Amino acid sequence: QVQLKESGGDFVQSGGSLRLSCAASGGISAIGVMAWYRQAPGKERELVADITSGGRTSYADSVKDRFIISRDSSRKAVYLQMNSLKTDDTAVYYCYAKVSGQRFGIWSNEEYPYWGQGTQVTVSS
Repeated sequence: QVQLKESGGDFVQSGGSLRLSCAASGGISAIGVMAWYRQAPGKERELVADITSGGRTSYADSVKDRFIISRDSSRKAVYLQMNSLKTDDTAVYYCYAKVSGQRFGIWSNEEYPYWGQGTQVTVSS
């Protein structure tokens, strides 16, 4: 079964930086779009940034010019470099990917969405 595992969440002061990592594992044929979402307490989950298999990126307005998303296809990984962090960036960050591969023991070329379990980022003032 495909799994996504995040790491890198931490407690950091305002203005600091963090780098989140997410690695996919399991029966994988191909990975399409990969993305980072976040959910702050009492708020809905929101898209932070995404990156296509071809490397095209997009960002939420709130993180443009501060965050950088990248991916390493050989490692089946996606990263989020977060700079100039603000208290508003405090949230649980989730990795997302659309993956084709083995699902319930059956190989398929169809892409399915997968989520990681989340990693906490806390920014203090």
